[in-house]
Amino acid sequence: MQRKSRRDHHSFQPETLALGLGYDPALSEGALKMPVFLTSNFLFTNAEQGRRFFQAAYGLAEMPKGEAMGLIYSRLNNPNLEIYEERIAALEGMDRAALFASGMSAIATTLLALARPGDAILSTAPVYGGTHFLLEKILPPLGIEVHWTPAGDEAPAGLEQAARQYGDRVRMLYLETPANPTLSLTDIRAVADLAARLSTPDRRVLVAVDNTFLGPVFQKPRDFGADLVFYSATKFLGGHSDLVAGVTIADRATMAEVLTYRTILGTVAEPFTAWLLSRSLETLSVRMRRQAKTARILARLLAEHRHVRKVWYPGILEPGTPQAELFARQCSGPGSLIAFEIEGGEAEAFAVLDRLEVVRLAVSLGGTESLAEHPMRMTHADVPPELLGAHGVTESMIRISVGLEHVDDLKRDLVQA
Repeated sequence: MQRKSRRDHHSFQPETLALGLGYDPALSEGALKMPVFLTSNFLFTNAEQGRRFFQAAYGLAEMPKGEAMGLIYSRLNNPNLEIYEERIAALEGMDRAALFASGMSAIATTLLALARPGDAILSTAPVYGGTHFLLEKILPPLGIEVHWTPAGDEAPAGLEQAARQYGDRVRMLYLETPANPTLSLTDIRAVADLAARLSTPDRRVLVAVDNTFLGPVFQKPRDFGADLVFYSATKFLGGHSDLVAGVTIADRATMAEVLTYRTILGTVAEPFTAWLLSRSLETLSVRMRRQAKTARILARLLAEHRHVRKVWYPGILEPGTPQAELFARQCSGPGSLIAFEIEGGEAEAFAVLDRLEVVRLAVSLGGTESLAEHPMRMTHADVPPELLGAHGVTESMIRISVGLEHVDDLKRDLVQA
């Protein structure tokens, strides 16, 4: 199957592409589902073919017209990876994807491939704790400066103000929208317009979006001008809490640079993980829509509870507010992550977490089971508390990833906790 019908050029829907794109059963003894290609290397037909493949793999020459790039070694390419990468790129509506051993290896490898000493990356905050550590602790000693701007309604103006400070050193505008864990939305189109104004014929300013919380079902950053999309595939894309992986998606030219770094750094995912991800992609839309339906009910329940001070969830935004209007423009659904603040502080939040029976006390998100955690002391523990507080993350905040349990059991569990 291709992205479009061979007969009438009709574009297939994402749910259809997730089941068949890129796999030819005739190449695998007619197997309906793709096998797992657990091999480290692949045979060449002859030495000349091996030479051509390596020339193309290292960017030394183009493949001859009419001849496709072949398989060499599973650190470079593998059928399971290539099929999954083709499918997730199609679902995102972009050219090319690369699968990595984790979400952080996807982000780190990509930034190392695209940024150079002297460059500046302007990022919204808060972001996932591992991303914050990379941007705050690892990139600056390499000569790559990072500037933080609060996510949300004022983010585009904040990024523009920061861009004046860094001038032509700005290489990337980095967004996490919704933000982790406050779920604040940032206007991707406004940031992409800013990047276009900052770019020159010789220097393109890239817009990168971590789309883990909503995509590709409820948000497609490319439609709003994003150049790069990141995923922790561990989360919804994997969906069963049984693997760790990451994805970068972009245009072919950008991905050529990223793939070179992935090959040399060895941050590629292994074939069985790619096979598991392809399995999970088939149910992604069904899972995310069901989880979002339940999350909306739970968010309303929490918003009305006497011991809850505040709830962050895109599905219950106050109509007419800038965030609600942005959600309507940019997202087709609210996802299944909820953050809420209870009366009290850390001790009270811990007590709630310890009383949960159905919701599991664990980090990560996007799996079939509901999970709860304490962002300040767990996923964002490396971020200074005062910085977290400035972005709305408090000692009394709890984050929940809503799973596939029966909604009545989840409601009862939250109320009793």
